[in-house]
Amino acid sequence: MRKTMNSYERTVNFIKGETVDHPPFHPIIMRWAAKYADVKFRDFCCDYKSKAYAYIKCAEDFNIDWVTVMSDAYVEAVGYGLQVEFPEDDLPLETGGHLVDLDAVSNLSRYNIYDNPRIVNTIKTIEEFKKQVGGEKFILGWVEGSIAEYGDIRGLSMCSMDFFDDENAVHHALDVITEVAIDLITAQIEAGADCIGIGDAFCSQIGPDLYNRFAFEREKRLVDHIHSLGAFAKLHICGDTTAILPQMIATGADIVDVDFLVDSMKPFAHLLSDTQVFSGKSDPVEIIQNSTPELINESIKSCFEQTGGRCITSAGCEITPGTSLENFTAYSKSAETLNNE
Repeated sequence: MRKTMNSYERTVNFIKGETVDHPPFHPIIMRWAAKYADVKFRDFCCDYKSKAYAYIKCAEDFNIDWVTVMSDAYVEAVGYGLQVEFPEDDLPLETGGHLVDLDAVSNLSRYNIYDNPRIVNTIKTIEEFKKQVGGEKFILGWVEGSIAEYGDIRGLSMCSMDFFDDENAVHHALDVITEVAIDLITAQIEAGADCIGIGDAFCSQIGPDLYNRFAFEREKRLVDHIHSLGAFAKLHICGDTTAILPQMIATGADIVDVDFLVDSMKPFAHLLSDTQVFSGKSDPVEIIQNSTPELINESIKSCFEQTGGRCITSAGCEITPGTSLENFTAYSKSAETLNNE
């Protein structure tokens, strides 16, 4: 008989390849969590107590195995001068402050993370998680990968052109971004994070050549730093990552997210080490939001089977705020029906 385990133990044991009662349930639920907990999304983004309350409530009510600091992509970006507005109950909006030209890119400099109030808020969120659910729930911190962050502070169109117009300037900026991310990783782990997620979403849009030239080594450096501090690493690149999934696995990230746009995880499952797992890959809109409990269950089982049981239950990306309580409840219950024996 398998012993009863809490969410933290379930996640850690599963990553290590040990027997668990069922694979962990790690849905990305930013706006859904705020809505369910009746927290305005501005408060969810900017007030650590509101975010911690929402995530812990969802984790307890739906047997979710993690709590995270995820809310939006602009936490680090405001430290580089990006201007962001926070509507009361909608997504944050960029309003200016992008790097204006390649001279600005070449002169980008590292900043003190404690001068950025949004980073301080992130650290306080982890401290609150540690205080309330440390050792019970798996606590996930977060940093933006260098490509995603560069896209935020430069703008995606200009970012795409910069790769070809001035490679040296881009490398300089990406190195600065990586150094700041390392500072943030260290602070979050010291605050109590069990794992750090690296979000590098724009990498699915730039192709494998640019990914290998600009992103891979920097992602691996972040993963190695996380491991050096005794924590787990998660790599999240949404979109169709079929062409770069082997390299994503080769970063050494313990958890490798896979989006629904990847046709199947089966061809890549053999590349995982004994202590690496996938996370994914149900379609958050067509399956989790719009389908039936039966189809949700089928999708979860398919992901499980594609990986030989080495897949954390999650969607390819964020669960939409339009997902019904009925479907999310079915999603949670289906996650508990799997086992990895």
